[in-house]
Amino acid sequence: MKKIVYLFIFIVTISSYGCAGMSDTDQRLLTGSAGGAAGGALIGAIAGNAGMGAAIGAGAGLLGGFLTDQHKKAEERAYRKGYQAGQNR
Repeated sequence: MKKIVYLFIFIVTISSYGCAGMSDTDQRLLTGSAGGAAGGALIGAIAGNAGMGAAIGAGAGLLGGFLTDQHKKAEERAYRKGYQAGQNR
């Protein structure tokens, strides 16, 4: 079982390096899902069901990646609004 978990973590880690052509949103969602799945698989392996842990972790990571993306977009909008307000003076 440990070999499967380690293989899964390795595959997720290697595949996350292929994010160069993705949008920021895509990268955040993939990173959140992959990280959540890896963490969930580890916790699930300890609890006895790595697959279920990975699925739950991926869902939680996807939600976390989405929320992070929305926060970063709000920061960018606020920055641009402030920058334009400063330019109009």
